[in-house]
Amino acid sequence: MNKKNKNPNKQENKEITPAAKKEKVKNKPEPVAPAGLTVPKDKLVFLPLGGIGEIGMNFYLYQYKGKWLIVDLGIGFAGDEMPGVEVLLPDPSFIEKHKKDIVGLIITHAHEDHIGGVSYLWRYLNCPIYLSPFAAAMLETKLDEMALTKRVDLHIIRKGDTLNLDPFTVEVIGMTHSIPEPAALAITTDKGTVLHTGDWKFEENALLDESYDIGSLKRIGKKGVLALICDSTNVFNEATNYTERDVRESLAEIVSHYNEHVLITCFSSNVARLESIAKAAEENHRKVCLLGRSLRRVDEAARSSGYLYNTPEFISEEEAQDLNPNEVLYVCTGSQGEQRSALYQLTGQGLHYPKIRKGDVVIFSSRVIPGNEYQISRLQNRILAMGAEVITEKDALVHVSGHPSKADMKRLYKIINPQIAVPMHGDLSHLLEHEKLAKDCRVPFTFVIKNGDLVQLDKDDPKVLGIAETGILVADGKRLLSIGEDIFKKRRKIMESGSAVVTVVIDKHFHVVGNPIVSSFDLFDKVNDADDIEQLSEAIKLAVEDIEKSRRNNDEAIKDTVKVALRRKLEFEYGKKPIVNVHLVRL
Repeated sequence: MNKKNKNPNKQENKEITPAAKKEKVKNKPEPVAPAGLTVPKDKLVFLPLGGIGEIGMNFYLYQYKGKWLIVDLGIGFAGDEMPGVEVLLPDPSFIEKHKKDIVGLIITHAHEDHIGGVSYLWRYLNCPIYLSPFAAAMLETKLDEMALTKRVDLHIIRKGDTLNLDPFTVEVIGMTHSIPEPAALAITTDKGTVLHTGDWKFEENALLDESYDIGSLKRIGKKGVLALICDSTNVFNEATNYTERDVRESLAEIVSHYNEHVLITCFSSNVARLESIAKAAEENHRKVCLLGRSLRRVDEAARSSGYLYNTPEFISEEEAQDLNPNEVLYVCTGSQGEQRSALYQLTGQGLHYPKIRKGDVVIFSSRVIPGNEYQISRLQNRILAMGAEVITEKDALVHVSGHPSKADMKRLYKIINPQIAVPMHGDLSHLLEHEKLAKDCRVPFTFVIKNGDLVQLDKDDPKVLGIAETGILVADGKRLLSIGEDIFKKRRKIMESGSAVVTVVIDKHFHVVGNPIVSSFDLFDKVNDADDIEQLSEAIKLAVEDIEKSRRNNDEAIKDTVKVALRRKLEFEYGKKPIVNVHLVRL
């Protein structure tokens, strides 16, 4: 096994510095631990802190003999209900208490929902990381942004490698997925072998020279598998009828029908799709331009890892502007309708290029991640309103999933023949359907669990032992906050009902000096609502002057009176009860 970025400065890898501890206390809330949870050291246990009952935030723990092995550390993405927030993270508080006993973190592949949390949360784990060359290239950029590159101990692993992380022995098994170098993990202790699939599918003749290691899977199955911890994302799809090669041919055909701008949005990390798009462009005498930071990052990581070697360098935005619309093909971020994405920006009123216009086509070469339906539909409607055509997987063969169909899953169960099945990576409906499939495959024990459930993996007595503390953190700028913080409740309130600021000046005789000033960025039109603002000001003035003499020295009482007066008036006039801040000045 090769090592990458072995830390030359040993003292940085020992304990978090006092300054870092202060930062942790300031930025990450401490949840209250459930009482009575005991983790038996003589039992092999599985504990998900993210990725069960949801799509994203994959974060899985295995414990045996007091040692902990972590598999994946990903992020999720916030929706419109979390204003000002994009990234969600699993709370690592439980395993942080055991960080001295962590033998390592293994990344199964480089998708954000499996690797994206490392740069945010590694300082709470302080453990070595094992990952593929492509995943390392993807991670290094993010670690550099967080000033962690020299501190984090990265170890390069490849399919076929075996890791000795006492008491765990982990075999890295090559799989097929929609990203380079995906792996399943055969995790073995003297209690038996657990196959943790990561994201996978069975695809013959896969692109990028990626293939699944059927020989190793059969060998492991013959030896006997205690438990299968398996991806559930595509459990409702009966079979996979098409491959990435089919998508490549279809995209080339679709592009040939257009003489104006062609824009394709896809998952940034799908390197095979980028190569397919490049081939489709080449066949139609177009050059490819990438729009979006994450696409350029993936392109750089892929080429540095030996991929896209037969694909011409993508042209810059400046070069694309000098070409006719039928000479360029744009690849954009934004397949899930993200408001900060390149594609979304192209539908705005700014100076973004290219301008989407009638006759253009936008191809969504991706699937809809559950929970993103509304924002994707909103973006597609914006594109349609500009006169362009939208093509999705419902209209043509523009995407194939990287996850196993029901037929793939049945095949894997037949090969592995596990004693225990634990569905992961899916919402509750996926997990329940996966459980039915496992029972149909005659698996003796199946468990549909939730994040925090501590599962004893024992061939004679498998069971849920208890519940560990879990939670969701929010990356709010440079801070990590609990999703339940009051600040997010206030933001949602402001979105629903608005906010206002009132300035009241009072002299020593308790007379209001001038008129109270009422201002708001989201409630008033300064021209059309000028009369209403004046009436609000007068209502506040009267309310203040009516305060009993016994309360006139109490600033908080005065502020409360102003808030009540303003909110009552606004509710009567506008039907709104905004958040109100009062600035009280005494002369």
